[in-house]
Amino acid sequence: MFRLTLVLGLCCAALPAQTAIHTWEVQEIALRSLRTYDNPYRDVECWVELKGPGFAKRVYGFWDGGETFRVRVVATASGAWTWTSGSNQPSDTGLNRKSGTFTARDWTEVEKQANPNRRGFLRSTANGHALQYADGTPFFLVGDTWLGGGTWRLPLTAVAVDPNYEPGPGVTFEAAVAYRKRQGFNSVSMIAAFPIWASDPYPNTYADRKGVYLRNAWEAFGMTVDGKSPTAKAMHDEQGYRSFEVLPNRDGLADFDRIVPHYFQSLDRKMQHLSDQGFVPMLETIRRDVAPPWKAYFNFNESFSRFVQYMASRYGAHNFVFSKVHFDIYLRNYSITGAEFNEALNYHYKKYGPMPFGQPVTALIDHFPTAVTFGHTDQAPWINMHATGNKPRDHGIYAAIEALFRLSPPYPAIDLEPYYTGWMHQNNVVAGERPQPDTDRDNYFARAQMYGCVLSGALAGHVYGTAAYDITVDTEPAGTRPYFWQALRYRSAAYMEPLARFVMSEGAKYRDLEPASDSLSPRKADGSRDAGLDGWNFMMRTRARDFALLYFENQARRARAAGWNPNAEYTMSWFNTQTGDWEAGTTLHADAQGAMQLPPFPDGKDVAGTDWAARITARKVAN
Repeated sequence: MFRLTLVLGLCCAALPAQTAIHTWEVQEIALRSLRTYDNPYRDVECWVELKGPGFAKRVYGFWDGGETFRVRVVATASGAWTWTSGSNQPSDTGLNRKSGTFTARDWTEVEKQANPNRRGFLRSTANGHALQYADGTPFFLVGDTWLGGGTWRLPLTAVAVDPNYEPGPGVTFEAAVAYRKRQGFNSVSMIAAFPIWASDPYPNTYADRKGVYLRNAWEAFGMTVDGKSPTAKAMHDEQGYRSFEVLPNRDGLADFDRIVPHYFQSLDRKMQHLSDQGFVPMLETIRRDVAPPWKAYFNFNESFSRFVQYMASRYGAHNFVFSKVHFDIYLRNYSITGAEFNEALNYHYKKYGPMPFGQPVTALIDHFPTAVTFGHTDQAPWINMHATGNKPRDHGIYAAIEALFRLSPPYPAIDLEPYYTGWMHQNNVVAGERPQPDTDRDNYFARAQMYGCVLSGALAGHVYGTAAYDITVDTEPAGTRPYFWQALRYRSAAYMEPLARFVMSEGAKYRDLEPASDSLSPRKADGSRDAGLDGWNFMMRTRARDFALLYFENQARRARAAGWNPNAEYTMSWFNTQTGDWEAGTTLHADAQGAMQLPPFPDGKDVAGTDWAARITARKVAN
């Protein structure tokens, strides 16, 4: 999308009285300090007071190197807008009391169709259970896991992508985005910074001389320290910059109070490219393993809060989901606790408040949902979208999702670490089973989690799990995770677009669904395992009982469904989760008690030989 830069320099160059821009389009106000600071990142806070139709808030800026500070804003409605700058350095006339105006106009419907981000930033639906654009258009997140995608591992090259591109060695950021967009994806998840990760003389997991573990990183395949332990994956940007300066003679410890703006300028370009392609990325601050040294050697609440705000300021004018920490698992010594993260994030919220433009805020989480690890409402006011994650990657996750659905007040929910296709690891085992990558069984497990999570109440959408989350590139030795280009081609990714189409088959009506799996009998096949992904039935249904979506796992039993409108007629249509095709509808009749027998599976049997989804809608009565 077009981006206008409003530049205010040393001489306060005059701007037109009215600058015309579009709504929901990143606008950048550049301020130049007139004083020299030892550490502008730590010592200076700047902002603008932004006012427009229905909007009056402080929007914070960020240091971008040298004397340059930037404040990124968007107009949330058409009309006249004004801004006035300020800072915590009142004597610096380069940062304070600057002002400007601009006029925003709406995009046309054709322009919105070309890029749905022009419909406005994501927010919760009125009932709290799903997501929508600011104009009310439904949004169902179809995401992929590119945790290392913000680094050199997936370079942004400005090279045009063949519209028929198929992933192969040398895949670029643009090519990967284009390929996933073609498959119906609208989001990718990335970790913004890996401050201590490098392929250096230290192991991927190591402690400093004081016994503080500095990292618990993904291993660099084929690169060892002294021929023994692997070192860490390098996570600099395409120009070799790392996210923070490195302290000399401190065993590789990052200086968490000195940021490197050049690194984030590279990330800026990727975030803008995603926005231009209509994607709504999920951006995470850090992975949990760099928190122990941060807490041991710095004022963690203040320092981490500063970085969270840097991310919020730098990317807060983008349509994105903000994950304030990648807390994939709690391991003693390799992470701080959820309570310690929550304390720091509550500190940040109290100091800076919510995102000024209202985007969803969550966290990737360990084996408990966010509402358990961090809390709900007053316990964790920084959260406005809940998540489940990491473990278990089987039936055990579904009760947690249903519990999130029933929270009051309700927040949208999503599962951020489901089953990972192709990951040959003990953390990715289902009932003792670990299929070979990209086999039918491997891809089925991914598909089962897609439908099972969403139809347990995760109506915000689904993030697809791939073993290549670390973005291993073809110039590195092969390892225990696939090359990124290989994982892009796994068949399971192609199931995500049919999932979204299935959920939205009745338009926005899916937003009114509620968990109703207990109305199915049997809910679970005899002998099905809680730690497995076979034999369970799922259903969500509207309170008016006029619409339902169902999912039947492999080996599920034909079910009887209760709780329908008595003596009503319905149409049930089977949906092929692998091809995305609908079968012809079947008429069903609810009895006087509101129960009805569901038909056999499409192959005519009472036990599913593979998984199936279905839709039930009330038949309209002719006048």
